[in-house]
Amino acid sequence: MIIQRKAVSLISGGLDSMLATRAVMEQGIHVEGINFYTGFCVEGHTHAIRQRDRDKPKRNNALWVAEQLGIKLHIVDVIDEYKDVLLNPKHGYGANMNPCRDCKTFMIHKAVEWIEKNNFDFIITGEVVGQRPMSQRKELMPVIARESGAGDLLVRPLSGKNLPPTKPEREGWVDRDRLFDFSGRSRKPQMALAEQYGFTDYAQPAGGCCFLTDEQYSRKLVDMWQHRNSRDYELDDIMLLKVGRHLRPRPHFKLIVGREEGENNFMEGYRKQFISLHQVSHNGPLVLVDGTPTDEDITLAAQIAARFGQGKNEPEVEVGITYPNGDSRTVRVEPIAPGKVEDAWYV
Repeated sequence: MIIQRKAVSLISGGLDSMLATRAVMEQGIHVEGINFYTGFCVEGHTHAIRQRDRDKPKRNNALWVAEQLGIKLHIVDVIDEYKDVLLNPKHGYGANMNPCRDCKTFMIHKAVEWIEKNNFDFIITGEVVGQRPMSQRKELMPVIARESGAGDLLVRPLSGKNLPPTKPEREGWVDRDRLFDFSGRSRKPQMALAEQYGFTDYAQPAGGCCFLTDEQYSRKLVDMWQHRNSRDYELDDIMLLKVGRHLRPRPHFKLIVGREEGENNFMEGYRKQFISLHQVSHNGPLVLVDGTPTDEDITLAAQIAARFGQGKNEPEVEVGITYPNGDSRTVRVEPIAPGKVEDAWYV
């Protein structure tokens, strides 16, 4: 009796994992997808909030890829477990605050736990030799396989011919001759294979969907840790770092200033957690105050808020102040002059 082997594929939502999965499915393997949710991969959410991103796909790319492939996708919440990976990476950070190598090892280790629990045979990733310097160097890829606990149950179909044979290849579950020898950072081989498979719509590579590879986002994350004197974080922290202008006029508080209607609407959901400012006499952005401001600081915050509204050139603007407990008051302030909003305040 022929046994149909089963594999789980790490689905990021990008082209590489899409192609790697399809390549193994072509060999008659039953494949299901797995996506580990850390809280930092939320690009569809941003596209839904901001006007400038409205034309971009509002989708979870991992779910979309699974749908294109016709496979089941398991989404696993690892937010709490991932904290130690981000805060204490054994091998340091890659681009900005991305713990690239430790992240890859962690994800594959979680996949090992999953196949053991669910009686699957091996693991697939879309890694390509030489594509990422911290986690996909040829000499490092076997090390990650070993450190993750996957060993030779980890198949990388796009670069399989450039790597030592794995157990699925040696046992004949996977035909090594039908794997690929992609290497380097060029996307041309992947794009050609996508065309061969009939894939015409796929996410464009730009550090993946992980916000930890983004310079501005990483700077805001580090600023938050430094001024809270703690490197802990919650999901709300992750989400708020993605929206608004972040200004820190004093070390003990910062302002999050909505840049457009979509961001203002999203930030409304946080008014019970933060002091919030809104302009009464003119149209203007919602502003959240994060930290421990004094009354004098609140006045300064109101002046800054007025600077970003339609009354910025008026002698006075009325600003409403609402506290998390529901108390509110209004103040009349002179908008801070444009030159007084110092560049150094921007996080």
